[in-house]
Amino acid sequence: MILVGNQRGGARDLALHLMKDDNEHVTLHEMRGFVSGDLDGAFQEAYAISKATKCKQFLFSLSLSPPPHEEVSTQSFENAINRVEADLGLNGQPRAVVFHEKEGANGMVRRHAHAVWSRIDIDEMKAKQLSYSHMKLQNVARDLFIEHGWKMPDGLSKSGDADPRNFTHAQWQQAKRQDNDPRAIKTALQDAWAISDNKAALTHALEERGYRLARGDRRGFVAVDTKGEVYSLPKWAGVKTKDVRARLGEESALPSVDDTKALIAKDMGDLMSRFDTEVDQKERQRQEAYERDKQALVAKQRQQRAQQKQLLEARQQNEAIARQARFREGVKGLWDRVNGQHKAVQRKNEMEALQSLRRDRTVKDELIFRHIGQRQQQKIQADIEHEQAAQQRQDIAQDRQTFKTMVSEQSPPQNSVARRRRLTPDQKPTIAPTFNEAAQNMPEPPPVDLQAERREAFKEQRRQELDQDQNRTHQPTQRPEPER
Repeated sequence: MILVGNQRGGARDLALHLMKDDNEHVTLHEMRGFVSGDLDGAFQEAYAISKATKCKQFLFSLSLSPPPHEEVSTQSFENAINRVEADLGLNGQPRAVVFHEKEGANGMVRRHAHAVWSRIDIDEMKAKQLSYSHMKLQNVARDLFIEHGWKMPDGLSKSGDADPRNFTHAQWQQAKRQDNDPRAIKTALQDAWAISDNKAALTHALEERGYRLARGDRRGFVAVDTKGEVYSLPKWAGVKTKDVRARLGEESALPSVDDTKALIAKDMGDLMSRFDTEVDQKERQRQEAYERDKQALVAKQRQQRAQQKQLLEARQQNEAIARQARFREGVKGLWDRVNGQHKAVQRKNEMEALQSLRRDRTVKDELIFRHIGQRQQQKIQADIEHEQAAQQRQDIAQDRQTFKTMVSEQSPPQNSVARRRRLTPDQKPTIAPTFNEAAQNMPEPPPVDLQAERREAFKEQRRQELDQDQNRTHQPTQRPEPER
């Protein structure tokens, strides 16, 4: 809802304005910390107390206007007022709350509220300091729009809200549910370029919108989002590369895409840890609230059962007295015993007593079942909230793993040439000096005559063949013996 607040004086004029009949319905909802029972008297009290100080604007007036088509409960208004009170440091100060219902500028009947606090601290007799009240009201209003799922007006959005490092867990979940709109991406990059006149300003503007400036492998100047997606800055911002280089300098001074992804993963990891802490804190607060509500409900149920027991015992006693009165005393009682009337009355009393007992048990069971239903409903709601917290933790763990994967899946160089190109001129491969030294220490080999080697090999082969022929010639021939 839209929150508008200001410090002011003019107690009587403000009271008349809040209670005037121009509204269709005016409800004085709350008066706290004032002696007077009407609004004018209460504000006059605040004025009288302020006379003991130098404060002229002794009141703080707040208006709360929800979206026109939304139905906002009284409890939601009270919660919003309490949050503003806590953020501004007005806890415990006298305040008044008024509800108005009237036809708005669009013709729709709407309900809004006004809350007015006295700024004068009676104990210290000085006014409460309300620093940065406009910014604090904007933050509360922005949170209310997010929590209720209302469409946020343009006036409440700001550039820094796109930086996920500034998100609360609720804002992070809402951002995840929204798909990346190419038009929104283009608008964000164009706006960042338009409001920047140097590298530092552009880097800051991009980070406010959830992007990091980096050096691309092929596209020069790029912007990287929190999901690791890479966008060509000249293309998406609609400018020429030479204009980007003229404003930012050479792209070689920028971090690489892989280094930028690693930095994003680290920042997002820290953010996930903060979300873990936030969810754990809310879970502890929810558990503490559940225990308080449970104890309060159990105490209330015990009181109701004690009251019921007291009422039932009183009724049982009265009915027992009434049944006992049916027996006659003296001679008449003896006559009733003789003629059997006493026995008939006794049977009737026993029957009624049994019926009364069954009736009371039914009444007790009804109360017990109602109490069990209340506790079961309370437990079911607590279990639902616990499961939601568990799901949130699981989502955070998945997001953390996604960012880790984004770093581990960084693309390696395509070939050894690419690796060599990354070396600076003063860097050399570690194997090169070792190989060169070994080559220098080797002795110079003698010259080799290949033809002479072939001739010597041929002569050796022919010499071996001749020796084998001579051996076969000098061996005696064995003739076969004749048959006898």
